[in-house]
Amino acid sequence: MAGIYIHIPFCKQACHYCDFHFSTSLKKKDDLIQCLVKELRLRKNELGNEVIETIYFGGGTPSLLNRDELSLLIDAVYKFYIVSEHPEITLEANPDDLSVKQINELKTTQVNRLSIGIQSFFERDLKLMNRGHSQKEAKASLSLATQYFDNISLDLIYGIPGLSNEEWIENIEIALSYNVPHISCYALTVEPKTALESFIKKGIIDNVDDDLAQEQFHILVEKLEASGFVNYELSNFGKPKYISKNNSAYWLGKPYLGIGPSAHSFNGDQRSWNVSNNTKYIKSIQKNELPVEREVLTITDKFNEYVMTGLRTIWGVSLKGVELSFGNNYKKYLLQQSEIYIKQHLLYIEDDKLLTTKKGKFLSDGIASNLFKINLS
Repeated sequence: MAGIYIHIPFCKQACHYCDFHFSTSLKKKDDLIQCLVKELRLRKNELGNEVIETIYFGGGTPSLLNRDELSLLIDAVYKFYIVSEHPEITLEANPDDLSVKQINELKTTQVNRLSIGIQSFFERDLKLMNRGHSQKEAKASLSLATQYFDNISLDLIYGIPGLSNEEWIENIEIALSYNVPHISCYALTVEPKTALESFIKKGIIDNVDDDLAQEQFHILVEKLEASGFVNYELSNFGKPKYISKNNSAYWLGKPYLGIGPSAHSFNGDQRSWNVSNNTKYIKSIQKNELPVEREVLTITDKFNEYVMTGLRTIWGVSLKGVELSFGNNYKKYLLQQSEIYIKQHLLYIEDDKLLTTKKGKFLSDGIASNLFKINLS
């Protein structure tokens, strides 16, 4: 089983915290969509006979595409790849794009899952992040979307400067009131060369408080688990029948093909990524050339990635899997490095799997990086 990710590199405006590749000019949208179709054709043999289980439109802002543009891209996937009988087809959407007309158009496509970028229900936070929607539009989009789609995810951000624990609880409770079956929540991160970083350096915005973010993460887990959600991956919470196939596949190391400028791909043995420039991407594809760079993964790279992704999930790191895939030396190394975290009650071993405790979950990325193997010996 494999997935296809399609990057739509357009946004109406730039969010202050975002470091993803996008353009606020839609001038090249038609050319780019034709090139996405062409790239799907050019790369049709890369996944071999893998069955496509998920198609994910990310960005950028995929909800800027109209019905015909979405259908063109989905039809191309069906034309050039083997698609499962019931694939999960997700569209990331901004609340301000989800009008009655847009929702009705989406219902006529094969999109069967919406991921709505709410981020916060507080006007102050939305302005701080330079989001393109208001609190009112956030709520209206959820009221509308839940009438037409069963499988909906919404995004929230915690650790926002000025966001109190009480306000964070209110954000969670408002989200729960719409009965969506999946919620993704991320700690606000200060990425290099973003507007947010610049504002913090100038003292316009307070810096992110890591201790407060950790508190708000634990509040989140407690609230959502009490409401029947499974925290299957650090940032992702789903009702049992609505755990995202796309997200799960990524964290379980399944292969995926990334289409579009800046999109990344993984086939188990190597990673590749397209150029992060719309003009260069279009020119290259029009000449039947793939604007791609590749990196062949060493056994140590694969081990480190497996530890990183496994510790973020409820499936953990299989010690037997480490031994079978990497050898007994890697298993012994992992157990030795883990000892200190087990003593600190941040990790534990159960059913031959290395897992994070509730206390350790928020720290899983940092813990994983300290478990990485550096040398090939």
